[in-house]
Amino acid sequence: MVILDVREREEYEAEHIPESICCPLSQFDSLAPGLLKNIKDSEITIMCRTGSRAKMALNELKKHDLSQHQFSCYEGGIIKWRNEGLPINGKGSVFPVMRQVQIVASTMIFLAFVGSHFIAPEFIYLSLFVGFGLALAGYTGFCPMVFLLQKMPWNNKKSISCTSSNKGCCG
Repeated sequence: MVILDVREREEYEAEHIPESICCPLSQFDSLAPGLLKNIKDSEITIMCRTGSRAKMALNELKKHDLSQHQFSCYEGGIIKWRNEGLPINGKGSVFPVMRQVQIVASTMIFLAFVGSHFIAPEFIYLSLFVGFGLALAGYTGFCPMVFLLQKMPWNNKKSISCTSSNKGCCG
């Protein structure tokens, strides 16, 4: 069986199933057909975090003539896989850094709004600062918030390798 992991690359690097193939859903249309033509095995299981993106990927595959393969989605995703004590490589689960940016930026904008309304009008400049940072990231590809978030301790866990014999390390 071949496992095709459709999570984003940083999610895959944080934890993945040994020998699985990373093919992010965001690039699935361009990467999957070439990858699948080179796979000889006919049973391919599509994996993501919970199973939702795997179903989306399965629908995307209907656009291509890949009848030589049998596809299935792993219901429950890597979360279920880990809970069953099956082998996993990586540092452990982490929020993708772009989700962290969205959470921090939206929280800062919300606090700027509330602060400018209830505390001092100058708090509105915080939202301008965040907006400028997001625009800078869009134009240049460099996001200072990503740089800072990558330095946070929860994004720098030590690498682990979990199997059914040491599943205690995985939760």
